[in-house]
Amino acid sequence: MWITLYICICLFLNCISSALIADSATCQLQGRFKLNGVYQDGDLILGGLFEVHFFTVFPDLSFTTEPEPPYCEKFDMESFQQAQTMIFAIEEINKNPNLLPNITLGYHLYDNCVMLGMAFRAAIALVSGTGESFSNLDCTGPPPVIGIVGDPGSTPSIAISSVLGLFRVPMVSHYATCSCLSDRKKYPSFFRTIPSDAFQVRAMMQILRHFGWTWVGLLYSDDDYGIYAAQSLHQEMQLFGGCVAFSEMLPHDNNRRDILRIVEVIQASTAKVVVVFSTSSYLMPLMDEVLMQNMTDLQWIASEAWATSPVFHTQRFLPFLRGTLGIAIRRGEIQGLQDFLFRLRPSNDPRNNMLRIFWENMFDCSFETGGREIDGEQFKKVCSGEEDLYSTNTVYTDVSGLRPAYNVYKAVYALAHALHDLMQCEEGRGPFNENTCADITNLQPWQLVHYLQKVNFTTGFGDRMSFDKNGDALAIYDVMNWQPSSDGSIKVYTVGVVDEGAATGKVLTLNEDALYWNSETRKPPRSVCSESCPPGTRRARRKGLPVCCFDCLPCADGEISNTTDANECTVCPDEFWSNPDKDQCIPKEVEYLSYEEPLGISLTTASLLGTCFCALVMIIFAHHRNTPIVRANNSELSFLLLLSLKLCFLCVLLFIGRPQLWTCQLRHAVFGISFVLCVSSILVKTMVVIAVFKSSRPEGKNAMKWFGAAQQRGTVLVLTALQVAICVVWLSTASPTPHKNSQYITSKIVYECAIGSVVGFAVLLGYIGFLAAVSFLLAFLARNLPDSFNEAKFITFSMLIFCAVWITFVPAYVSSPGKYAVAVEIFAILASSFGLLVAIFAPKCYIILLHPERNTKKALMGRGTEKK
Repeated sequence: MWITLYICICLFLNCISSALIADSATCQLQGRFKLNGVYQDGDLILGGLFEVHFFTVFPDLSFTTEPEPPYCEKFDMESFQQAQTMIFAIEEINKNPNLLPNITLGYHLYDNCVMLGMAFRAAIALVSGTGESFSNLDCTGPPPVIGIVGDPGSTPSIAISSVLGLFRVPMVSHYATCSCLSDRKKYPSFFRTIPSDAFQVRAMMQILRHFGWTWVGLLYSDDDYGIYAAQSLHQEMQLFGGCVAFSEMLPHDNNRRDILRIVEVIQASTAKVVVVFSTSSYLMPLMDEVLMQNMTDLQWIASEAWATSPVFHTQRFLPFLRGTLGIAIRRGEIQGLQDFLFRLRPSNDPRNNMLRIFWENMFDCSFETGGREIDGEQFKKVCSGEEDLYSTNTVYTDVSGLRPAYNVYKAVYALAHALHDLMQCEEGRGPFNENTCADITNLQPWQLVHYLQKVNFTTGFGDRMSFDKNGDALAIYDVMNWQPSSDGSIKVYTVGVVDEGAATGKVLTLNEDALYWNSETRKPPRSVCSESCPPGTRRARRKGLPVCCFDCLPCADGEISNTTDANECTVCPDEFWSNPDKDQCIPKEVEYLSYEEPLGISLTTASLLGTCFCALVMIIFAHHRNTPIVRANNSELSFLLLLSLKLCFLCVLLFIGRPQLWTCQLRHAVFGISFVLCVSSILVKTMVVIAVFKSSRPEGKNAMKWFGAAQQRGTVLVLTALQVAICVVWLSTASPTPHKNSQYITSKIVYECAIGSVVGFAVLLGYIGFLAAVSFLLAFLARNLPDSFNEAKFITFSMLIFCAVWITFVPAYVSSPGKYAVAVEIFAILASSFGLLVAIFAPKCYIILLHPERNTKKALMGRGTEKK
């Protein structure tokens, strides 16, 4: 009950207090944070947040009294130099008559002590102002600060910008790199002069791509910086076609077991390049273990967080870290900064207590009267404020490597140029509602954000400064290389630049002659899972491994690859084939039965020999045309048969040589007509033999009357005319044409004659076969006639050879590929022609030439009498 009563009384008093404030129309500051700062009044104020101390110490909470405010320890000279660089830039702008004329900029800088809570307190103090009360409830006039330079940390920047972004207060950070801050929906008024981690990863990818390192290891710290950077690297490696061999998170608690496990992973991997996104504090335990394990064969790639860190530049790390490549924030030069830093003097103003803290840490003294006891023994000397800074040699006065400080300088000038552009607006042509301009006496932060987004200028060092749509600055990094120095330690040299906005379009510029490599060959190491596949091969991914691990398989016949690391082989066009190296398509070899090759020469020789034999027989028969053996069975048919055989031998020449339209049309037509003429002559001769035998008998003595010479010639003519008609119909409807055939042999083009119509070709051969079968049948039936008419036996034997040849021709022709099918057809023509020539005319020539005594009518008739 007492607790309930206490709460009610508190609420009542709070209501009374609020009513009194409302009546007075004045807002009272309820309290003030105890912060270290530097202050200078002006027409417009710029705020600043810097990590001047490393640690924040929070007092014990008793929950009985109001807690003491936290305080900061371990002064950071480099961060204080950055804060002074902001002051220098503001004073330089105030002295510049061409930039913000008639406007004096002031500043209010706070120390965030590398603690989110302190940073947030400082940001709230900046936007709240320095007054104890506020009576202008109409919110007219400029805000307490028109913009803030900082915060240097990503996590504080995320928190502060999430709140200040609601009021569109512009923040320009000089060191917050998290890529998440590029989200314009979440952080609409956040800008930065340092490239985001997304740019940093792309800069590293430029180095990896330049040296062909597709197989790399990845180590990253257990914080937003490391996790986001690792995610970006994985994505970029996939786009690049590279692979991450291993990805390990560095423990934040320095657990030795985790460190040993990571070292084992590195040693087991074949990757020779290790990319590290981490700060020095996360990385130091791992490097100590690398030293103990004597791991000297690795190429380290350092992120900007440790690429210039001096803690690794000692002699003990030289054998392991020499040759390290890294990227660092762009180094700049600021004329007059060093003299300004030396002129600094402490102030008695409480709002400038940061100057007094700096002075005490620089000269190890105290402004407290009588000094201050330390550890009960030593006493700090009293600071006079007149100590000589020129006698000191610290990071504060070293301006040889201005990197974060140069970003601070650019951030201040970006805000100044945006404000200058705002003041140059002409009424009626403004960018705001109804073409209005901003009122400098009643400036709104969102109006400055509009101009800050469009700012574009060049620094005195020559770097162009502008922001993209996400508030990110142009990505410019220095490429650093760790090299041995004369004293055995490590010295960092700038060996190149990564500039995404380079006018030449060349993003990476490297002085490769100045590079130092940690290898015996002093050449860049190879870090690939599999060597590149040469042209003529394709990549085949190894099962269960990343895409960078593959085997090189030769392209199949008829396929090529003319690039390195081809994923697929390309099929050659129809009339092309792959060369032996499988790296280019060449025209296919055209194959046909030519006169130049041995087979063509042999068949041509056989054809001409057959023709000569026919001519020789014709000469013999012509010379002995009046002898009985020539005159027997109509010598005219014998000469006609010899003529047709000669045509059969000569038609072979149409089958040899490169097919042309006229040769394709003539070869089968001449072949068909010649053989029909030949077979029909044999058929008629057979019929004459039978007719003569019958006429020798009483019952058939008039047989020859109806089958005289005229009837014999007419029969041959009619039978041949039918074949001619078949050829005419075939050629007129589906004429044979030259055809390039790739079906038989895929690597060659078989140049052949397409028959056009299978039916026409079948009818042509079928008609020849029909006549041959009839001739064979009649000759077979007449084989036992008297010896004086024994030519039927020779005809039977010749037709037997003819039919045997052409019956075996069909399967041999069908199964023979390419030019060999033509050779089979020629062989069938020659074999059947020689068979007919030899079987029919060889016995007669034998009698005519060797036994002329038997070439008489009496001798021929005598044999028959003897047999009887």
